[in-house]
Amino acid sequence: MAVEKKSQAKEFTFTYEGKDRTGKPVKGEIRAGGDAIAKATLRRQGINVTKVTKKSGSVGKKITEKDICFFTRQMAVMMKSGVPLLQAFDIVAKGHANPRMTKLLLDIKNDVETGSSLNQAFRKHPLYFDTLFCNLIQAGEQAGILDNLLDRLATYQEKIIAIKGKIKSALFYPSAIVIAAAIVITIIMIFVIPAFKELFSSFGADLPLPTMVVVRMSEFFVSYWYLIFAGIGGSIYGLLELKKRSRPFQIWIDKTSLQAPVFGDILRKATIARWTRTMSTMFAAGVPLVEALDSVGGAAGNIVYVDATKRIQTEVSTGTALTVAMQNSEVFPAMVLQMVAIGEESGALDAMLGKIADFFEQEVDDAVEAMTALMEPMIMMVLGPIIGGIVIAMYLPIFKMGQAVGGG
Repeated sequence: MAVEKKSQAKEFTFTYEGKDRTGKPVKGEIRAGGDAIAKATLRRQGINVTKVTKKSGSVGKKITEKDICFFTRQMAVMMKSGVPLLQAFDIVAKGHANPRMTKLLLDIKNDVETGSSLNQAFRKHPLYFDTLFCNLIQAGEQAGILDNLLDRLATYQEKIIAIKGKIKSALFYPSAIVIAAAIVITIIMIFVIPAFKELFSSFGADLPLPTMVVVRMSEFFVSYWYLIFAGIGGSIYGLLELKKRSRPFQIWIDKTSLQAPVFGDILRKATIARWTRTMSTMFAAGVPLVEALDSVGGAAGNIVYVDATKRIQTEVSTGTALTVAMQNSEVFPAMVLQMVAIGEESGALDAMLGKIADFFEQEVDDAVEAMTALMEPMIMMVLGPIIGGIVIAMYLPIFKMGQAVGGG
């Protein structure tokens, strides 16, 4: 119980100044429950403390995937250069611009200093370091190749972030156009059409049917715009919550997204790229195949492939070849199965999986470029008639009045 209370005690960041055993001036930061604990910890490290000050810095920004990736790459470079582990943590933590990241790294450093293994220290922060990350670090510690594993991890993270970025860029352009069009239509409905309506009321003549339809739509929009936006926002929020809480709905969404025109093919290729990249990284690190499959499914990012990976893991654990198990899952194309079979036969499965990932990452890149070029005319074909139809409907009475005046 005393140990639990101690681990739950609130800690603060302190800056310190002092001299080491050789009399050389040193300064830095340390996490501790109070200034007395900080001084005692520093004395145990051989530092004669002259000043300890509690740091009251800003909370900082949210820690992102890119922050973790950059940290992994920095650690890999420093450890390959021969910098001791704790010193590397200290350098990276103090050099980071985000106070939250600094605190996280100093917490991990303190855990390692007090006897925890590196993978155990990482496992205390599952929000930032997933099972795959921790398993690879553990494999690196056990095999004595932590620097190589950190390098592999950094490369893996960079590839995964790149593939996610491509998917986001594929979705950003059409989303931005649709949002911009929605804003334009909203302004027209609330401000422009009512002005035309007042103008038309002075004509004293019946309005054309298209104009009447648009005017009635504008009146409805002006009267109930808050309900419309609340309904749209509530529907989006409800769908997101339903996806989180309902597994059948999540399965339906993920299956439907893979079958969607244009986007479905890109998502499928991106998912296969992540799956094979993760598998290649785990297998190359010496993680046993069955254990590796634990992390691979979750990294795929699609529940269809998560379930397929679980089935593959069950079959592999009973002696089935990986290629056969993947074929039975019915979610991988023939080319992937053939290359995995070659990798199994040649004993170079990790290299072959890496080549598959490279191929599909390039496929995603090409597909995103092609889709971006295709989306612009498609969006214009949809939005052009909508906005153009509204404008024409508003000008029809003016044309009609001009014809009547010209005829008179």
